[in-house]
Amino acid sequence: LEQTDAVLTGAGYHTITADSEKKGMELLDKEKPNLAVFDLMMENMDSGFILSRKVKSMDSSIPVIIVTAVTSETGLHFDKDDNTQSSWIKADAIINKDIRYEQLLSKIADLLK
Repeated sequence: LEQTDAVLTGAGYHTITADSEKKGMELLDKEKPNLAVFDLMMENMDSGFILSRKVKSMDSSIPVIIVTAVTSETGLHFDKDDNTQSSWIKADAIINKDIRYEQLLSKIADLLK
């Protein structure tokens, strides 16, 4: 979280961070982000999915990126473009860990166009 925050701040983005789903919900009740990046697994296995649904219910045009280690740890693969998964994955992009910050910054730039 701290490293991602430092990279995004260094790239000129204003960031707010939360280290739990609960804190994320509290921030979303107070602020409307221009873009959101969530880790999939926080205190719950699906925290990122829950937070992305909250953002999309606020405003479906807000881009959401989910970062996850699930694929490398379990072999499960999430694909927001898969028809069976797209109905419940409310994210515009999924990036697998180990995250490359160039990839994240590129995806953010694309989504904010």
